[in-house]
Amino acid sequence: MDTKKIKALGAKTADSPLDTLVIERRVLGVNDVEIDILYCGICHSDLHAVKNDWGNTNYPVVPGHEIVGRIKDVGKNVTKFKVGDLTGVGCIVDSCRNCDSCSHGFEQFCENGFTLVFDGPDKHLAGRTYGGFSESIVMDSNYVLKIPESLDLASAAPLLCGGITVYSPLKHWKAGPGKKVGIIGIGGLGHLAIKIARAMGAHVTVFTRSEDKLQDAKRLGAHDAVLSNDPEQMRKQSKYDLLIDTVSAKHEVNMFLDILNIDGSLVLVGLPNEPLEIGAFNVVNGRKSFSGSNIGGIAETQEMLDFFAEHKLAADVEVIKVDQVNEALDRLERGDVKYRFVIDMASLKN
Repeated sequence: MDTKKIKALGAKTADSPLDTLVIERRVLGVNDVEIDILYCGICHSDLHAVKNDWGNTNYPVVPGHEIVGRIKDVGKNVTKFKVGDLTGVGCIVDSCRNCDSCSHGFEQFCENGFTLVFDGPDKHLAGRTYGGFSESIVMDSNYVLKIPESLDLASAAPLLCGGITVYSPLKHWKAGPGKKVGIIGIGGLGHLAIKIARAMGAHVTVFTRSEDKLQDAKRLGAHDAVLSNDPEQMRKQSKYDLLIDTVSAKHEVNMFLDILNIDGSLVLVGLPNEPLEIGAFNVVNGRKSFSGSNIGGIAETQEMLDFFAEHKLAADVEVIKVDQVNEALDRLERGDVKYRFVIDMASLKN
């Protein structure tokens, strides 16, 4: 297959900083769109991948799975998009399309494995896929999202992973009026979960270990904010219908299981790189559930984008230039961001 060379940001080893690379993209196919990348969010998963925290990174790796851009070309069979359309790309760039999960719109649970936007097997070029820290990307149009015109483009980027990661479980577990919902952690995922749960009509409480974030939780839309490392404050908590756990480091979860209502659920969406310990009595007492959720399918991701437009919501972002990426990764590792870094990819072209 013919290819063309473009500029990207990638890491050559687990210990090396991100630097400018030249990568190959496939040429436009009949069902493809070519997207000029305008912004790309930095997710904690990108940091894990660059550092090889999960032990499965293939180098060189070009991360980035929260992509917002504008279509610069379309294949001859594409009718859903046209040149100039604003579009988004998340984690999924392909799936088998035939299994039961795919047929029900759950491409994230594809029984034959979906293709990740970066460091997944590239069935077109036989290497690995490269992500959104790059000038452009060629995508199968069936896995491309429409960005509503009313959304700020930089603030829309984190929605393609962070937004759908928390929207999907909040919708599935029916957050809404009359429901008591807790959000554990205020970061890239947590701050979006607060906004979504509040917009859905739930009573929202935030749990954080940082006193500095208590007031910010209220600004983001929480009704209440609790210091989770204060035993006295935690003793006052009870009867939560749903807890969304966004923490990406090893942490104590049994104290949160204890404050669930009967039949309540604690849903993990953060990705700690160490196992979490669950006490048997913390779940059997009250018929409680410890669950997990992983991004969302293409249709649900579009639904989430439209939800943000309808409710006039946005991610809180710090927009950076390409030459600030390594500093941003260091700050992300320290938790020093409110609440999502987004790269202005135009600076890569200069």
